[in-house]
Amino acid sequence: MDTWEDDTADQRTCLICGDRATGLHYGIISCEGCKGFFKRSICNKRVYRCSRDKNCEMSRKQRNRCQYCRLLKCLQMGMNRKAIREDGMPGGRNKSIGPVQITEEEIERIMSGQEFKEEAPDHPWGNNGDSDHSSPSNGALEGNQPSPASTLSSNRSVEISGYTAALRDQYINTSMSTSYQLLPHLFNYAAQSSLLAPQPRGLYPQSHPLVMQLVAAEDQAPLATPLLIEEDYKVTQVELFALLCRLADELLFRQISWIKKLPFFCELSIEDYTCLLSSTWQELILLSCLTIYSAQIFGDLADITAKYTPSDDELHGFSEDGMDVMERLIYLFRKFHQLKISNEEYACMKAINFLNQDIRGSNSTQLEQLNKRYWYVCQDYTEYKYPHQPKRFPEIMMCLPEIRCIAGKLVNVPLEQLPLLFKAVLHSCKSSLTSYRTGPLPCVATSTGN
Repeated sequence: MDTWEDDTADQRTCLICGDRATGLHYGIISCEGCKGFFKRSICNKRVYRCSRDKNCEMSRKQRNRCQYCRLLKCLQMGMNRKAIREDGMPGGRNKSIGPVQITEEEIERIMSGQEFKEEAPDHPWGNNGDSDHSSPSNGALEGNQPSPASTLSSNRSVEISGYTAALRDQYINTSMSTSYQLLPHLFNYAAQSSLLAPQPRGLYPQSHPLVMQLVAAEDQAPLATPLLIEEDYKVTQVELFALLCRLADELLFRQISWIKKLPFFCELSIEDYTCLLSSTWQELILLSCLTIYSAQIFGDLADITAKYTPSDDELHGFSEDGMDVMERLIYLFRKFHQLKISNEEYACMKAINFLNQDIRGSNSTQLEQLNKRYWYVCQDYTEYKYPHQPKRFPEIMMCLPEIRCIAGKLVNVPLEQLPLLFKAVLHSCKSSLTSYRTGPLPCVATSTGN
């Protein structure tokens, strides 16, 4: 961040929203909030939509209500996207770069996402028809958890030819070399599998019982936490926070019970399970809320959060971390709704995410073997059930690093901001369901046959 050269800092205002400016950011005088929003929008190649006339008021109070108009004003006022470092790290790429004037045509290319499409090739974690957001292309690579692609060295990536019947017949019972990497190279897999014509085939004999064991371990009964409220009752911030805590307690208790029912429970030590649960419980809860409990979360809970009206101070104090988590959660919800994850796929995703051999203090060798087992089971099941969706399996797997990223960022959101965060996310997601509902909520498709 550039600092002021005189004592007039407190007297200058952001050219975007009118808030107190903190310096010269990407060529113009702006506040920290608009600086971070502009950087995040450009780095993540976000494409927004305005629900009004593309002329929304931009003020300190209103700036978070329309991301499209906020980014539009950033560009119109001269914020220079070329001043952002390519690696997304703090600090401008060139401190001498000032404001820029670009044509209306150039602005439209950026706002529509056309500019981003020409800059880089399509990514497997792509938009796939989601018109409200572009994919957070670097979102899955942020945070402390490694993404599937980053864990691979070029000489160890598994090509499509590795997925042979001989290998599949051995993946459950035969010990493989410890140098074999846990995750296949999703990018190569997605690119090559799309060129192959779908071949009808049967499910491998041991895949079905393994999947059914995982499904049986899951408690799919409705959440017991009361989610009904009188129609005219006004919910306070404290009451909503207390309800969220009760929900989290119940969901965490269900994860503990789930562990005890896992088919591989006896293959790991109590210390391993303690280590794994303490590192992944937020991810497990998030995954379950997006799938098997989605009807209650995006239905009953959303109705309760709608009865909560945040104060002006709460709205003004909503952090950039909270905005980032909100955007990512909304995008992930739409991705899950688009894919319509089945219970069987969810059960496999959850086991794969839980069996993370990168967590320190755990038995990495044993975890790798277990993770590999359910990785192949999930791939086998998905390719069998959806032969005409060759990219489905890698798309599902690429949801996991994004879930880890969101869980890692969620801890940075102040506790008092959680009620507003949940209200905003659930309202947006429920509105999306109302506007383009063409089928059931995610994770309602069930399959029990071979």
